[in-house]
Amino acid sequence: MFELVSNQVIAPNVHQVRLRAPKIATKRRAGQFVIVRTGPGGERVPLTIADSDPVAGTITLVVQAVGRSTKMLCELQPGQYVRDVAGPLGQPTHIEYVGRVVVIGGGIGTAVALPIAKAMKAAGNQVTAVIGGRSREFVILEAEMAAVAERVLVCTDDGSYGRRGLVTDVLQDLLAAGEKIDLVVAIGPLPMMQAVCDLTRGPGIRTYVSLNPIMIDGTGMCGGCRVTVGGQVKFACVDGPEFDGHAVDFVELRSRLSAFREQEAESRRQYEESCRMDAAARKLKDQR
Repeated sequence: MFELVSNQVIAPNVHQVRLRAPKIATKRRAGQFVIVRTGPGGERVPLTIADSDPVAGTITLVVQAVGRSTKMLCELQPGQYVRDVAGPLGQPTHIEYVGRVVVIGGGIGTAVALPIAKAMKAAGNQVTAVIGGRSREFVILEAEMAAVAERVLVCTDDGSYGRRGLVTDVLQDLLAAGEKIDLVVAIGPLPMMQAVCDLTRGPGIRTYVSLNPIMIDGTGMCGGCRVTVGGQVKFACVDGPEFDGHAVDFVELRSRLSAFREQEAESRRQYEESCRMDAAARKLKDQR
């Protein structure tokens, strides 16, 4: 059992939660993740470790409440417990001095980009962060990113904050201005990561993406997280989650990610209906 230490809403349906997990907090490195199971019968949800405090023995996760299991996790209060937290899993980000690194976070992907930006900065790199969201309220972790990056360039789809447009528009501006970029790390929705790779392929800028396909056991045994990279089958949980973006078969990956949308929607519907029935039962009990 893992105690939930804090639960803070940082954007609509996005929570930053801290869990007490001393061993994981000591061992985790940038780019690694955990698989969380909130309670008996719950789904196993992979979540990147956004931060850790080895002294306090805690890890920080940023969770978007979109399905049954993530909603259950986000509804927990400090002092309650999570059943299982397995990790740290996956290969850590390869950190080295390369010069100028552009770290791109789209939406919730900013939570994954932050620890990578920190590690790249610690290795002596010049870090530019590009982060975005649908509107101002969906831009997350800007202050935390500003603490490690030399520049934080913010954009929103509707222009309510920062530049109007997509993170790829900002990257395109940097390339058009002739900025020397030695490495790009992009994390976010698949269409965004694919678009970033399309922009960097021509100039030959090394580009890494962090993939989050369907994942069950986190050990490579189930095969659910398989992806094709450079014509070879890889498993995101043990070979990744980061891969050379120019070698990823995004078309295949997007098809695989949509395979269980109907089941996910039905699970979410059943959970929300259960919550409504529980609330109605409590209200009836209070009226008696």
